[in-house]
Amino acid sequence: MIIGVDLGGTNVRAGVESEGHIHQQRGEIFNNRGSLADTLEQLVEFIRPLVSPVVTGIGIGVPSVVDIANGIVYNVGNIPAWKAVPLRQILEDALSLPVAVNNDVNCFILGEHRFGEARGKHTVVGISSGTGLGSGIVIDDQLYHGRNCGAGELGLLAYLDRNIEYYASGNFFEAVHQLTAIEAHRRALAGDATAVALWREFGAHIGHVIKTVVLTYDPEAIVIGGSLSKAFRFFEEAMYTSLANFCYPESIRRLEIYQSRNENIALLGAAALISHHQPAPSAR
Repeated sequence: MIIGVDLGGTNVRAGVESEGHIHQQRGEIFNNRGSLADTLEQLVEFIRPLVSPVVTGIGIGVPSVVDIANGIVYNVGNIPAWKAVPLRQILEDALSLPVAVNNDVNCFILGEHRFGEARGKHTVVGISSGTGLGSGIVIDDQLYHGRNCGAGELGLLAYLDRNIEYYASGNFFEAVHQLTAIEAHRRALAGDATAVALWREFGAHIGHVIKTVVLTYDPEAIVIGGSLSKAFRFFEEAMYTSLANFCYPESIRRLEIYQSRNENIALLGAAALISHHQPAPSAR
């Protein structure tokens, strides 16, 4: 059994993975504005109740770049005290278990690849749209991290007058239309025509993300996750419409696009880090 941890900027979730299912799930608000010592103490004590003699490791996803070989987390935007944190060593020392650390969206797509919508696919990309936009990449059944665990930060690419993330995440609703994505979804479910139109507009932007992914990685499948994926049925049609003029139509015809459906997929992916090949610590 493996503990999977999903650390966000404002919340932390964890559970014990066994045979592709999460047990003993727990979550709490994370004190992201606390000191380094306070935030690390909270994380350790949050995980500790899940440790038992049958648990053999801990995998954790964090919302930032990671020195995967050495388990060091750098410059977590929503946790200001985390500039260069040797998280793996800290957790191993405190909890006496082997620990693997990776980016949170990498954990999401690893979970989908091992246990979810992309199971059986060899080259897949996960698009996670929530507060921001990120992507995780599996090539030939292995996570692709890039040199600095920064591969897949497609949201920062230039798009229109801003960047992709500005239009293809929750920011599209809040900054562009002064409405939260949660409220836009609620209104669309109630049949509000204006909200439905906003989701169609959003779908066109997600279509652009998919075009970027196909031109960059040409995967077998794409899995769309993150909190905004819950409104998938409101933007799916517009997303496909935007793909109709893609320069390589055969690539789109053969592409499989899925909505993420397992709310615990990031925890499953984090737990899978323990058995997934990760680089050995490099000499420094």
